[in-house]
Amino acid sequence: MEQEISNQFKVVTKQVPTFYFIGVTTKQSSIMKVFPLWMREVGRPEIVIEGVDLQIHDTREAYRQAVAQIKYDPLSLGALVTTHKIDLLNAARDMFDYLDPYAQICGEVSCISKRDGSLEGHAKDPITAGMSLDAMLGKDYFARTGGAVLCFGAGGSAVAIALHFINKKEAGDRPKRFVVVNRSTPRLDHMREMVAKHDTDIAFEYVHNEDPRVNDAIMATMPDG
Repeated sequence: MEQEISNQFKVVTKQVPTFYFIGVTTKQSSIMKVFPLWMREVGRPEIVIEGVDLQIHDTREAYRQAVAQIKYDPLSLGALVTTHKIDLLNAARDMFDYLDPYAQICGEVSCISKRDGSLEGHAKDPITAGMSLDAMLGKDYFARTGGAVLCFGAGGSAVAIALHFINKKEAGDRPKRFVVVNRSTPRLDHMREMVAKHDTDIAFEYVHNEDPRVNDAIMATMPDG
């Protein structure tokens, strides 16, 4: 088994517990400074953070290598994933032993963890983005304002926000209209597929566009709320 793994992946044996931040330009992120402070607060100062910089829409092999490092090295504890949440899962889904319900619904992972030798993938954006939106908007926002949602970009965060509103039980907490604009079609198709799996009264519109003037025209159709 070890020989088979070494033939496929370059797994580095870490000497200290390591948590990874999988992104694009990770050295510039504030988490690199904040993470050690968090670890001190929770009593685990020995855990270090290491950035993994990948290209946007990188190769399947690059994503699988990043996951393999976590899966097969005992002291590689897990990872936070940004930018690559959808692409990473598409490339390495078979390497995970467990995907939480949101990861399965959204088709993305934002957090990778290990439990008793099992590699687990989680999608936390529907929870964290939802909490932020609830704090900003308050209860019955859409009933009070008649507002709608215009979302530029159809990546993982957009999917999470859409799912958050779909799951709102009260009609006043759901927009009647949700417009998502993206420069390429695959992300729009991914979001459309996710929404189609749910019974929702929100009218979703998917716009493939990269012209700022068209964006302005769409914004002009949105209500003041």
